[in-house]
Amino acid sequence: MHIIDRRLNPGGKSFANRQRFLRRARAQVRRAVREASSSRSIKDAGKGGEISIPAGGVHEPSLRRSHQGGSRDYVLPGNKKYIEGDGIPRPEQGGGQGSKASDSGEGEDEFRFALSDEEYLDLYLEDLELPDLAKRQVMGATAVLWRQAGYSTSGPPSRISVPRTLRHSMSRRIALKRPKADEIVTLRAEIEKLEREGGHFDELVKLRGDLELLLARSKRIPYIDPVDVRYRRLETTPKPIARAAMFCLMDVSGSMNEHMKDLAKRFYSLLYLFLNRRYEHVDVVFIRHTHEAQEVDEQTFFYSRETGGTVVSTALFKMADIIRDRYPVTEWNIYAAQASDGDNTSSDNAVVLTQLKEAILPICQYYAYVEVGMDDEEEAPGAGEPSTNLWRAFRRVPDDQPFAMRKVRHRRDIYPVFRDLFARRPEGVAAEGG
Repeated sequence: MHIIDRRLNPGGKSFANRQRFLRRARAQVRRAVREASSSRSIKDAGKGGEISIPAGGVHEPSLRRSHQGGSRDYVLPGNKKYIEGDGIPRPEQGGGQGSKASDSGEGEDEFRFALSDEEYLDLYLEDLELPDLAKRQVMGATAVLWRQAGYSTSGPPSRISVPRTLRHSMSRRIALKRPKADEIVTLRAEIEKLEREGGHFDELVKLRGDLELLLARSKRIPYIDPVDVRYRRLETTPKPIARAAMFCLMDVSGSMNEHMKDLAKRFYSLLYLFLNRRYEHVDVVFIRHTHEAQEVDEQTFFYSRETGGTVVSTALFKMADIIRDRYPVTEWNIYAAQASDGDNTSSDNAVVLTQLKEAILPICQYYAYVEVGMDDEEEAPGAGEPSTNLWRAFRRVPDDQPFAMRKVRHRRDIYPVFRDLFARRPEGVAAEGG
């Protein structure tokens, strides 16, 4: 039985179908997105495109005709090779999988699926966040919060308060002595009774006069008057928003070769993409340093070829100066991400550690250090202590500080390390030091 759907694809239907497919194959698509990130250039890090997922990993619904329900074991008539209970060997690999030539076997090519930029970024940056972002609240933010502030006599129909309107209506009717509907019904019933009994002419005249007076008063005093209508009044109040400043500190000294700089730039491009995608109130400050540090713009940070000696403490002092001038810690969440090859002037290591422990970490929500190196680089022999002096200095940072450090040797390690540093964690749990 074959079912052919010849209906036209109406607007919006394809989007819903894509979302259902992404939910069904989310694990495979997410894995393919993360694997594809290691081979992309920096400028294409956040763009969509085609990805490949194994055909067997996607379960597609199918229809088949069956006269009996449930699971059945049977041998088809006319079979001369197998009897009931025999095991059927698995076919050899071949066909569409392309592992080797074979005269038998079946297979399918990998399934290629195109993702839009939005879909790619949603999967790429899933479950990531800045740690402890809401610790400090900001005053004077642009966002507003609406709250009810009493009632008014004018407003849009959608804000009419029915209970308050009826309350005012009842108060007005009681004050003006508007007749009740029950009084008019009772009076009419008495008039009808006297008319059926006959006689009682004088009494009928009086009751009819009273009825006319009540009806006239009902018309003059409406049940609901425009003066009764009340509207819910809303007013705006400033909404506190958590703002953050992310400081990107990158070593561009002569000891950083092109491979190391590429790793550092890939890490920062991913961080920059993550911040722009997930947060609206985050300032990114770029600081490059050799033997001296300077704040630069995005273009200079990623593409300048300036080089020189290595004094890491200059970047930390520059960061502290900028915080003091532009980002008061009572109003801003301070974050920092530092990338370096670990080489530093020996006399500067103590200064770096002192500045970090006494001036930077006490005002930081989170500080991440990423050490880049060569792919074939080995650690020092002995107890496994890293060979770089900056790494050894940072190992002396107390464990209770909001500090984490990781090592990256290959471009395929960038995304796993980034997710490890900024993965969403339960409240009160921070990334381990490294």
